Amino acid sequence: MPSVWSLPSASLWFLPSAVCYSAWFTPLRAQAPSQSTGEPWTIITPPQVSLVLGRDGSVIGEIGRERRLSVSLRSLPKYVGQAFIAVEDKRFYQHDGVDLVGVAGALKDAVTKGNLRGASTITQLLVGNMHPDVIDRRDRSPGRKLREQQAAREMERRYSKEQILEAFLNQIDFGRGAFGIEMAARQYFAKGAADLTLAEAASLASMPKSPTLYDPSRFAERNRERRNTVLALMAEQGYITPAQAAAAQREPVRTVNRLEKLAPWVTDVVRIQAERAGVPVMSGGFRIQTTIDPALQRSAQRALSDGIDEIEQRPGFRGQHCAATGVPPAAAEARRKPRVEACLEGAVVVIDPTTGDVRALVGGRDYARSSYNRAIDGNRQPGSSFKAFVYAQAMSQGLTANALVADTALRVPLANGQIYAPDNADQEFLGPLTVREALTRSRNPVAVQLALSVGMDSVIALARRAGLRAPIAPYPSSALGASVVQPLDFVAAYAAFDNGGVSVDPRFIVRIDDRTGRTVLAPQGAPMRSAMDPRVAFIMRDMMKDVVERGTATALRRLVPDRIPVAGKTGTTNDNTDVWFVGMTPELVTGVWLGFDRPAMIAAGAAGGTLAAPIAGRIIAAAYEGRSAGVWTPPPGVVAMDVDRATGKPADAATPAERRYTEWFLVGTEPGAMAWPLSLFRLGPIGY
Repeated sequence: MPSVWSLPSASLWFLPSAVCYSAWFTPLRAQAPSQSTGEPWTIITPPQVSLVLGRDGSVIGEIGRERRLSVSLRSLPKYVGQAFIAVEDKRFYQHDGVDLVGVAGALKDAVTKGNLRGASTITQLLVGNMHPDVIDRRDRSPGRKLREQQAAREMERRYSKEQILEAFLNQIDFGRGAFGIEMAARQYFAKGAADLTLAEAASLASMPKSPTLYDPSRFAERNRERRNTVLALMAEQGYITPAQAAAAQREPVRTVNRLEKLAPWVTDVVRIQAERAGVPVMSGGFRIQTTIDPALQRSAQRALSDGIDEIEQRPGFRGQHCAATGVPPAAAEARRKPRVEACLEGAVVVIDPTTGDVRALVGGRDYARSSYNRAIDGNRQPGSSFKAFVYAQAMSQGLTANALVADTALRVPLANGQIYAPDNADQEFLGPLTVREALTRSRNPVAVQLALSVGMDSVIALARRAGLRAPIAPYPSSALGASVVQPLDFVAAYAAFDNGGVSVDPRFIVRIDDRTGRTVLAPQGAPMRSAMDPRVAFIMRDMMKDVVERGTATALRRLVPDRIPVAGKTGTTNDNTDVWFVGMTPELVTGVWLGFDRPAMIAAGAAGGTLAAPIAGRIIAAAYEGRSAGVWTPPPGVVAMDVDRATGKPADAATPAERRYTEWFLVGTEPGAMAWPLSLFRLGPIGY
């Protein structure tokens, strides 16, 4: 039989602390790094996550250096703690922090069988895991073991068994970035630890030995075998009956991939906003109540991802095929070399027009692939979707929706001596059209004429009042959306068309509470400001309903039930590099942008109406599934009149039914009323 002293040094770990302690002792403080966790027997509060909550109180994100959320032992089923005791430390309730029986058994095995095994108690494991700066469990020297034993005994003298077990369960590393029993339950079973079944608790109790080796989502069979051993030990030690153990052993290991980060871009935004406000959310323990609607957020992410995946399969798409769906492109498309070496990207913003509360925000198709937030940090040309502000300013200066304007070729001299000549996407000019029809069909020369008539500076001023912060160049091309905007701001500015002409500021955070429940931040929204005459906002919105019903965004109307009123405007930039749809219902404003991060043509003929509008349609349809929509009512000071769509004149008995529609006017501007002093729009096309 070999001598004890001929064994590897690791076997000496199991000697009780009474043996030669004075010879091995090293002052505990001597091994601590510059940042100490304190006395090794102290139970400290480990790092926590700050939870980001949706408006319904559900968790939509986490912020913190470690993904841990401590829970009370008393909130858990008894079998949760018992499962860990059974497999890790069966004499937990009998020993004083060091299991001398276990130590003796380990020594005997080492001497007689050459089998080295540990004899650490839960308390010792807690000491080592909670104070790695003092008790480094990688250190295999006898001195480390004795320091650990001393600290474990001291911890047992100062804390109850319940406190120690609770701290242990909240400390364990369960792999995949999950620390503590609560985060492990969420990671592997998509539920709180309080809802774990007996079999699930045993599966998690199998993991401290090796979180990677016994990962239930990767190695279900290996985890099941060890889980069943845990269950057998629980029955043997009297925590459960043999029948309960047998029933739980028959259950398969069913994990649920941890719920995807529901709102990762929102989580980034609120972290930055909180830290700028002086709230240290990265230190953990805060609860951040946001304005996000989790169901709508999920719908927006799915609609954007699915929509982009489908676009990639279309003939003529110029970018890489980056779809996660696994659907192969057509054979001819698969053989071609992409003209754009990049994935198509997008952004979605959904906002409450009455408050500015952001209900959903998606900054890209896949956060794991790229965390760049295109909704916040992107600056892209809005194309024709900017025309709404041009038309609104013109109407505020006396233009009526039935007035005739010329869709014709223009030549506009610029200050640098060049000539600006806007054309239409279809390369055609339709001649005289009503203002309503020009907006519905998104005719570019008309928008430029209106901007020049009222002054581009006045258009910019209106957009600024609506909340658009991006600098807009005072050039004719800006009437067609040539100046870049931030998607979030741009969608928020559209809220003024939906809420009666009032600007709103986007809001994400409702309040932040600390771990005691005290509110430490409750941002107050900016006071509401008038952006435009509510009557102009109403008429503009009514014209944009035609964009959806029979204009460039009819693809959206086919996806949204008729019971839901929708208005909006499409946008497409030169060379088909950016496509947009920004629209509204009585309760929501929804904006979708698509493009490559480095501007390049998406496909020949790509347009907001065919690419972005369907994505918005899916989001809107999902938002109203199972709920009713409100109605838009005319404000005081507008009057309705039946008009001939072709001529813009009042309808009469001879007007065909298909050309008759209801037009809205500011009181005093309707046909037959006293003429307004302004007649800017009777001059005809400019510069031809």
